[in-house]
Amino acid sequence: MGGTAAAALGIFLMGFLVFLVIAAALMIRIIKPYERGIIERLGKYQRTVDSGITIILPFGIDSLHKVDMREMVLDVPPQEVITSDNVVVTVDAVIYTEVTDPVRVKYNVENFYLATIKLAQTNLRNLIGDMTLDESLTSREGINVKLRNILDEATDKWGVRVARVELQRIEPPADVTTAMHRQMKAERERRAMILEADGMRESAIKKAEGVRQSQILEAEGQAQAIRLKADADQYQKLTVAIGEAQAIETVYGAIHNGNPTDDLIAIKYLEALQGIANGQATKIFLPLDSASLMGSIGTLAELFKDRMGQGPTRGHKGYKRPEPPKPAEPPAPQAPRFNPAYPNPALPPDQMA
Repeated sequence: MGGTAAAALGIFLMGFLVFLVIAAALMIRIIKPYERGIIERLGKYQRTVDSGITIILPFGIDSLHKVDMREMVLDVPPQEVITSDNVVVTVDAVIYTEVTDPVRVKYNVENFYLATIKLAQTNLRNLIGDMTLDESLTSREGINVKLRNILDEATDKWGVRVARVELQRIEPPADVTTAMHRQMKAERERRAMILEADGMRESAIKKAEGVRQSQILEAEGQAQAIRLKADADQYQKLTVAIGEAQAIETVYGAIHNGNPTDDLIAIKYLEALQGIANGQATKIFLPLDSASLMGSIGTLAELFKDRMGQGPTRGHKGYKRPEPPKPAEPPAPQAPRFNPAYPNPALPPDQMA
């Protein structure tokens, strides 16, 4: 009897120990740092626990639900969207989400992954459907911002925050793509031609500016040279004029101080007339007193004879002052010659015949 009771007690203790081990395994739970735990007791929300070791009641009394709090990437499947100008484009996007409230994620939405993707597809069709093809291709950033605001507002009640939305591609049909490539090629060629024309224009402007500056410098140099030459000519003429004036003044002073006689003046007068007659002119105009000068030639001849020893000179004995020449008598008036072609206007008409 004693041995049987001891064996039964040992089995009981062994079973109880196993029970404690199993119960401990069911009661102790570990929550990772990026997770939050939601504990339900008998099907009712009990509490939310953070990362670490958590004790719950086993055997279905408490249940633990873990929620991942990390930012997740949701890939929106490609879909065809019709733009406002009736062009079918294929749109693909990705969404970055983050759980902010594990309780609302658990109890307000069944599968927030699928719900967020479907919501993104619907709103993406609406946004691109209100745009033309060109607007959708050039407004990627605007589409991202608008879609992110719409999704963030809709998922807030689920305890989910939409961090950002990125459009991966907006792909038009093949024929539209070909036309766009031709258009872009033409646009690039046009820009290249404009840039080349601008470069040629700038080059021509620079070249013309250089020519203008060169001509200006050359003109300034010529003007400076002309100015210097004019100054030199002016200085030369002024110097010559001053020299001639001084020479004339010296000659005049010598003549004035030498007290020249009338005979010397007459001789110089004749020398001047000789110089005039030796010129190349075919006509010579003599002064008004030439007639009286001709009358005094005899007197000058006597003067020369006296100087050559042929008679007494002034200051010598027997010298006689020559008589002054008589003025030349004016020529006798002649009767005017009658020319029938040119009648005399002073005669009366009856005497012209």
